[in-house]
Amino acid sequence: MFRFAVPEYLYLLIVVPLLAVVFVLAVRSRRKRLERFGNPATVTALMPDASPSRVRNKTVMFMLAVALLAFALARPQLGSKLKEVEREGVEIMLAVDVSNSMLASDFEPNRLERTKYAVEKVLEGLKEDKVGVIVFAGDAYVQLPITSDYLTARNFVAQISPDMVSKQGTALGSAISLATSSFSSGSEGSRVVILITDGENHEDDPIAAARHAAAQGVTIYTIGMGTPEGAPIEIGDDFIRDENGEIVVSKLDEKTLQEVAVITGGAYVRAGSRSIGLQEIIDRVNDTRSASLSQMVFEEYDERYQYFLGGALVFLLLEFVMMSRRNRLLARYNIFNRKNAVGDRH
Repeated sequence: MFRFAVPEYLYLLIVVPLLAVVFVLAVRSRRKRLERFGNPATVTALMPDASPSRVRNKTVMFMLAVALLAFALARPQLGSKLKEVEREGVEIMLAVDVSNSMLASDFEPNRLERTKYAVEKVLEGLKEDKVGVIVFAGDAYVQLPITSDYLTARNFVAQISPDMVSKQGTALGSAISLATSSFSSGSEGSRVVILITDGENHEDDPIAAARHAAAQGVTIYTIGMGTPEGAPIEIGDDFIRDENGEIVVSKLDEKTLQEVAVITGGAYVRAGSRSIGLQEIIDRVNDTRSASLSQMVFEEYDERYQYFLGGALVFLLLEFVMMSRRNRLLARYNIFNRKNAVGDRH
């Protein structure tokens, strides 16, 4: 595995294009100054020792030295030894409802956006746990397998939308069953499902799925998004209507969510417009009996900065040695000039 031990130094690479811009501006300024004295070709002939190519080459070498120095300061490293690390933690599957009913506006701006905020809060409260994400409506899909990368999990959650699942509905049973089977092996007693939904419009039997989860040692915490009074569902510029043309009002189904939580030894929390009520869930998850979670990490790294530092020093030395002007004395001993070499023989 390759990494930079101090990646902040890579910001020094910004200096390289800045030097290029300064060089181009300096060349243009020099050209304009020469034009004041007469024809550029004539003026150039009067300065045989001037060498624009040498100045350009010196600038390029200096920029390369700066770039290599930035890489050296960032300390590039290669992982040389893998080690399996055991740590205490809980495996958590976040099952998020993305059905159209989650677009109801009893929460501002709607239930789904409040759900994303709720998931953000859950991820902020995690410590040494692993997390995965499931999205569901009429079907359930694993969006992110179990991982300890919370940043990736948050990025996935930010992209959640109803378009992820083509079949509409709220298949709580499928979501619970998929979450139960998505944990890694050897994590018995430390497996938690956080189910975030309005609980409405069941497509299957969530109670049977909850009993199966409880038998597998899985604890389910449910978060009810919405209000018992409900709210209409707006898609685009219109509201969803039933067969009679009446506006559909989506209401929170707390009874099922409460029963699922009780069966598995979890807890139910109703999200509110101000307080989402996640603290109770976070506290109970942290108190859940942790299992030993294994993770492969690199134990040792080999430093590679010396190669970049050596290259930077070489380019700096070449830049220092190279003259900005042609040297007439050295030109007399140009051993690579075949014409002069032949003339010397005579």
